[in-house]
Amino acid sequence: PGVWDVAAKDNRGIMDVAVFRLSKKYPRANSVMTHNLPDGGHVRVASGPDGMASIWDYDIVLMGVSHLTEAMNRYRAGLGEKPGRSFRPHVSEILKFCRQSDGGRQYEAVEAALRRLKQTTVEIVRRQRGKDGRPLRVTEGAGLINDYKAVSHEDSGRVTSVEIELPKWLYAAVVEAEHPEVLTMHPNYFLMTPGLGRFVYRLARVAAGKGEARWSFRLIHERSGSPDAFKKSSAGIRELIKANELPEYDLAEEPGQDGPILVMRFRGSFPTPSTDTAGP
Repeated sequence: PGVWDVAAKDNRGIMDVAVFRLSKKYPRANSVMTHNLPDGGHVRVASGPDGMASIWDYDIVLMGVSHLTEAMNRYRAGLGEKPGRSFRPHVSEILKFCRQSDGGRQYEAVEAALRRLKQTTVEIVRRQRGKDGRPLRVTEGAGLINDYKAVSHEDSGRVTSVEIELPKWLYAAVVEAEHPEVLTMHPNYFLMTPGLGRFVYRLARVAAGKGEARWSFRLIHERSGSPDAFKKSSAGIRELIKANELPEYDLAEEPGQDGPILVMRFRGSFPTPSTDTAGP
């Protein structure tokens, strides 16, 4: 298959926190989001002068994860070489993978997305115990992509190809891990327009899987990094419940001790290729 025609994959390690902005309205340049973790650590997302990468920009990272997964499946089957951290898709392949139209302005948008992805850094702080029992604070940080190069026609400005270097943490999770930390995304994910809807689908995919999960509205609001008030965020969740258009998951609301609860229930199967063996 072409690079754009493989099953979409995501790194399950960061699917329950927003490492990007969910709104196209707020660029969030030079800003910071912090998500607290149950172990006492946190995830810190910082943006650069061109704005924070959006959940739509992150589609390019999904393409990188999908490329690595497909290449590793072929490598394990003896059908290809072990992939490196860099891949070189044609811009038209990026647009097809992300289910975007192949227009001139879309090519410009790809270059802008790459710029934001490079400038958006993710720092994960975890607390754990050392071998001697003493508490440790472990900090890891990297960009959503490590580097990129874009080639374009000088007379028209039309981007023809790009080279993207994926960060070490992402490469390690897919290529070097004994059990790759990837999950298959439903193809209709790319057709979803609300950023909150995309985030809730990612959450359902990693938390509910092929079963059921319950998350409080309050925690979803915090993990989504939304700059909106909790009341407005709750209204957005209720709109998703009313529409019930998430791929493969039904949504419902239940009362909870500390506020409303979102129930996410799996209802179907994922259309995956027969060669898809790297993740659930």
